[in-house]
Amino acid sequence: MSAPDPAEVRRLVAAVVDRVLGPAPPVAAPAAKAPAPAAEPARPARIIDWTKPQAGDTRPVAVPPSIPAGAPRVGAAKAARPVADPARTVALGGDHGGFALKQALAKYVREDLRWAVIDCGTHSTEPVDYPDIAKAVGEAVASGRAARGIVIDGAGIGSTMAANRIPGVRCALCHDEKTVLNSREHNDANVLALGSGIVNPGQARRLVEVWLKTKFAGGRHARRVEKIMELERLRALAPERSA
Repeated sequence: MSAPDPAEVRRLVAAVVDRVLGPAPPVAAPAAKAPAPAAEPARPARIIDWTKPQAGDTRPVAVPPSIPAGAPRVGAAKAARPVADPARTVALGGDHGGFALKQALAKYVREDLRWAVIDCGTHSTEPVDYPDIAKAVGEAVASGRAARGIVIDGAGIGSTMAANRIPGVRCALCHDEKTVLNSREHNDANVLALGSGIVNPGQARRLVEVWLKTKFAGGRHARRVEKIMELERLRALAPERSA
């Protein structure tokens, strides 16, 4: 007996399956895959410099915490603190030799005489150059931040010379009540120089009190003070001669 044809056998089996189970459903073609979205190009990181903002930069603003009802408003009290009046402000400075006297006078002027104080240094006994301190005091007075200035070093002489180089400053070196009165009444001195090795703290407090309370007499003295300031203007116009 010859072997059955494999193709005929498959056909007969398929026919029997169709009669029993019914025809097989058509096989759907595989769905085409959607193309993957293109990757977004990477953006370089940028460090924002708030001193040079660009368009679209927004500085974050901190939201202050809410204050419970009835709680003391510390910030409001601080904001209401009066600003110092330049007309009653003293710029005070001393080098390392005048540091101790400067500290004592700052406390005295602020607490007893009730003037505001701009502390121009120095802030320790480490050696410094007195012209730097005198310059800081003189500029505070000349700019109008302070009505008066006080400079202190060992003898007061160097600070006087330095302060008087600042345009608008009339610095007087005083060592007793008579010179203090003269500097204010006759010369309208706006900076007082003291020598910490010449006057003791008690004398210095008395001299500063008299100096701050004494007014310029004006009159014939005003004409002379104007001539002092005219010399300053002439010096500014003419270059200094080299030695």
